Amino acid sequence: MLLTMATHDTVDNGRTEMTRQTLESLKETVDFTRHQLMISDNGSCEATHALYERHHDIISKIVFNGENIGTANALNRLWRDFTPRHGAVCKIDNDVRWYVKDWPDMMQEVFHRDPTIGIIGLKRKDLWEYPDHPDAFFRSALRMLPHKDGERWLIVEEVQHVMGTCQAYSYPLFTRIGYLYQFGQYGLDDTIASYRAHLAGYKTAFLHIAVEIDHLDPGGTPYTDWKREQAGLYVGDPLNQLKERLRTGKSSIYYDGGFGKEKE
Repeated sequence: MLLTMATHDTVDNGRTEMTRQTLESLKETVDFTRHQLMISDNGSCEATHALYERHHDIISKIVFNGENIGTANALNRLWRDFTPRHGAVCKIDNDVRWYVKDWPDMMQEVFHRDPTIGIIGLKRKDLWEYPDHPDAFFRSALRMLPHKDGERWLIVEEVQHVMGTCQAYSYPLFTRIGYLYQFGQYGLDDTIASYRAHLAGYKTAFLHIAVEIDHLDPGGTPYTDWKREQAGLYVGDPLNQLKERLRTGKSSIYYDGGFGKEKE
């Protein structure tokens, strides 16, 4: 699997420490003989650049963008290297800690067991989805995937929207919907991707099998307030209008990332 991470760590936002913990957790839980990590750096500080040097053994590529070009644009520059041999591409935030080893293998196994699933995520503990939620948008459905003798049980929670803290996209889905789309610099790319996946005929789900992640960012800072403000600019009419254009075919569900790459 191709693991991709965008960073925007500055002296002011103090996210270098979160990036450090994320890289150390990746080193502890991922077999990098089978998986590949790439980073797209949105003008991070020297302290974060020093982290890259200390973890050069697990980082296969770094793209330095020089400025904050937004999460989706930064990741799309890495996704240009996504090929069928990877099987899937994973978007991970630089403020995550994992508690189970080989979680990328489990995510890839989901795509192998059920090719109708296009996006599989690992679920944060603060998310609202559960099977009996009174709001249909947050109502989920638990399902055990088919398995053969000797295979581990895999349970998925099918949802309308997979929060993008740690989410993997199958290569077949990528050929249908393309790259990440985002209005501004931050937020809603995961919501839009999930909607495009459904229009393409794929399911979206969280993986439930002893896989836990922690979101390291406690919030309550000027930077997190800025991120909420950025996402909030497009919640409501802009998002609903985009969904309507996608639903009616006025806009293509395939997005070329601005690279002019044709749909395969």
